[in-house]
Amino acid sequence: MTSTLSRLARLLRDRPILPLVLLLLALVGLLQIMNPGVVNLLWFGNALKIAIPLAMIGGCQTLTMLTGGIDLSAGTVATISAFVMVTLVPLIGAPEAIAIALACALVAGLVNGFGVAIARVHPLIMTLGTGLIGNGCLLVYQRYVIATGTRIPDFLLWLGTGKTWGLPNGLALFVPFAAALIWSQYRTGFGRLLYAIGSNEPAARLSGVRSWQVYFSLYARSGMIAGVTGLLYIGQVKSPSLSLALPLDLPSVAAAVVGGTSIFGGRGGYGGTIVGALILTVLTTMLTLLHLPEGARRILFGLIILAVTAVYIRLTDQS
Repeated sequence: MTSTLSRLARLLRDRPILPLVLLLLALVGLLQIMNPGVVNLLWFGNALKIAIPLAMIGGCQTLTMLTGGIDLSAGTVATISAFVMVTLVPLIGAPEAIAIALACALVAGLVNGFGVAIARVHPLIMTLGTGLIGNGCLLVYQRYVIATGTRIPDFLLWLGTGKTWGLPNGLALFVPFAAALIWSQYRTGFGRLLYAIGSNEPAARLSGVRSWQVYFSLYARSGMIAGVTGLLYIGQVKSPSLSLALPLDLPSVAAAVVGGTSIFGGRGGYGGTIVGALILTVLTTMLTLLHLPEGARRILFGLIILAVTAVYIRLTDQS
């Protein structure tokens, strides 16, 4: 019995994503018990559609957390990208509007990179400040475009709300995105540098790593990911607002943490974040079925996240 438990513990340490997948399957089974028949192809497609934007924003958090940082401006950048795009499409057309929207996201990422890499501001403070500034700029921008109207390009509506064979069309964007991100983490020099800086930045510098270049590239990529997510999300929600993607900020951090990415850097991966986003989506469905008041749902949701994270760390022997 002891040897069996030891082998199981080693398996969980070597394959940290395994307990997450098992937990996800257990939650889906519990959901089916709570409401027999709810787990079907329709529910599966809707769950994936909801989880995709959360998982993509979670990519921003995963990359930055690997270096011991965080990106609290991701939701704001996604909102700016979406709002700028929908207000410019009636004026200059979809391709130009999308290019300008993504340029805004890139600028926000570069500002974060400058603050973290050159000014040496802590990532939490830098991205929080950038997010607040971005919200203010968006309020000013709205005053000048309030009479122009908005329009969402048809292909973004197809990505955001359409389904093919019961699966969301958003997978056409998300699958190659996720594959590229996971590949870049483990198979490129940039990915290895993220882990090196997160594990021991002074040692990485002594080894010749130019950390400021890594930070610039990191936060520029995070900004672009948030910008693309905003374009996908507006196609899903179909209602532009100044707080469009802001509710995804903290859940995206939770998805990364539940997925096993350490907030202290050097440990984790995007595969776990994807599973973490699915776990949070299933938990949200379960709490909705319980018909709890909003306050009680939020409290219980937070407690569940803390418990899941603590158990996961215990199982995989990570601290």
